[in-house]
Amino acid sequence: MTKKIAVLPGDGIGPEIVAEAVKVLECLRAEGLDIEMSEAPVGGAGYEASGKPLPDDTLALAKESDAILLGAVGGYQWESLDISVRPEKGLLGLRAELELFSNLRPAILYKQLADASTLKPEVVSGLDIMIVRELTGGIYFGQPRGIRTLDNGEKQGFNTLVYSESEIERIGHSAFKIAMKRGKKLCSVDKANVLECTELWREVMERVAKDYPEVELLHMYVDNAAMQLVRAPKQFDVMVTTNMFGDILSDCAAMLTGSIGMLPSASLDANGKGMYEPIHGSAPDIAGKNVANPLATILSVAMMLRYSLNESAMADRIEKAVEVVLDKGLRTADIDSDGMQKIGTSEMGDAVVAALAD
Repeated sequence: MTKKIAVLPGDGIGPEIVAEAVKVLECLRAEGLDIEMSEAPVGGAGYEASGKPLPDDTLALAKESDAILLGAVGGYQWESLDISVRPEKGLLGLRAELELFSNLRPAILYKQLADASTLKPEVVSGLDIMIVRELTGGIYFGQPRGIRTLDNGEKQGFNTLVYSESEIERIGHSAFKIAMKRGKKLCSVDKANVLECTELWREVMERVAKDYPEVELLHMYVDNAAMQLVRAPKQFDVMVTTNMFGDILSDCAAMLTGSIGMLPSASLDANGKGMYEPIHGSAPDIAGKNVANPLATILSVAMMLRYSLNESAMADRIEKAVEVVLDKGLRTADIDSDGMQKIGTSEMGDAVVAALAD
């Protein structure tokens, strides 16, 4: 049965990196992968096309597809827009409308890039962490929110951090199931010493843990977790945390690997349908220059094949092809080092396709 993929390039470097990921999918389709791809605008491109960062047609396409491949959203030219129609609202809208509550962000250090990390090789060598971030709740979505003027004329900004038991339970089960497939060790990150919302988070995680007696559950405050990620990152296997904490910690973990341009992500619903994207942003300063690293987007395709399309063997092949390319010393600017061959975005995509075909 043909699987439908919604391709949403977005803004900035999004179209460039997605084009390379599509090359990989086309290569696999030529080998028998039964897929149908349809493209639509989102983010700033969506706003330019329809006046909304998430056009109705784009949302409809995403809903009817089996998986979504996203580039990146945002850019300087839209920063002056009202917050309700800024490009980022397109991304948040997709997550909310599709109920993509479980965000998987792996932080893996390829052995070929050990020297690219800013930490000592002995600290990060062999790093393999999976951060599970709750994606549709918390302070990013909580109500009430806004900017108001007080009686004394001073402006005040306010946001609401809120989680229900059911929201915590479902992300807890998602994280524990992943931990069962890995090292059976889960660290739940909160700030239960000062935030009642995450006090409840900890209580619910303890309750969910009873369904997974083989998994060792550890709790850690977010400030300590950030420090430990830099001090001794290999102590972690799977981490689970709130929307905002996960946003911050996953970017911190990304830099342990040498470049944010190497890391994919998956955002899943309860049935395994997902949106797949690199964790970096739209990088408008380098857009159109053929210098962006497409490997995170290509590796996001591997996650798509594994989690939504049930094609684990093809996912393995993509990941192996990336390793082959790195073994050959091919590097984009963000991961370049002495003795390596620096190449551009499209050349890196071509190299991965060539490795797949060998």
